[in-house]
Amino acid sequence: MLTIDIVTLFPGFFESPLEESLLEKAQAKKLVKIRAHDLREWTQDRHKTADDKPFGGGAGMVLKPEPIFECVESLGKKAWVVLLDPQGEPMSQKIAGKLAKKKHLILIAGHYEGVDQRVKDHLVDQEISVGDFITMGGEAPALCLIEAVTRLVPGVLGNAASVESESFQTGMLEHPHYTRPREYRGWKVPDVLFSGDHKEVDLWRYNEADRVTRQKRPDLLQSSSRRTQ
Repeated sequence: MLTIDIVTLFPGFFESPLEESLLEKAQAKKLVKIRAHDLREWTQDRHKTADDKPFGGGAGMVLKPEPIFECVESLGKKAWVVLLDPQGEPMSQKIAGKLAKKKHLILIAGHYEGVDQRVKDHLVDQEISVGDFITMGGEAPALCLIEAVTRLVPGVLGNAASVESESFQTGMLEHPHYTRPREYRGWKVPDVLFSGDHKEVDLWRYNEADRVTRQKRPDLLQSSSRRTQ
């Protein structure tokens, strides 16, 4: 079972998402255990101060090192510690696959101007960013990471084969999908999908995936080409 601990100033942010859809089912099946921890519980003063002004001046506040270190260390010495941070490496399907194979993840949701640099230097194993934009805190990025990782844990998805052909898993975006009705407002589903010829259907899907990727994300094909050289 994969255990995911979240270190956050706002544990309530995760209450509803963790009780919905596949995340709820994955926990009910005991495939994943997800817990959110209030960082303020590891503070040392009566005001439960988890942040302070940056040395050298400047705008904003910085999360203090003591409560983060003590919280993370209390959760497990062998866990893989991830900091959600704009300076981290871009999140990808490949990273999600590697994280899904871990036994224990601790996710630190940064906030304000970030965390004390000593947390990055001496506690964190990996820094991850979910995109070149800034959110109000690390909670939403942490939730994105949890969803991406959890769905790759064996048994979470009803049809594991769906992971194999989806976007980014193969180096391309996924092919178009259609369902009933066969014709809607004059727009028809491609005839090949009714041919019964699985090879032709697979070829159509590959060609469409290639077309969609070249149209929307040609950088994926360039990256794939570089990896195979």
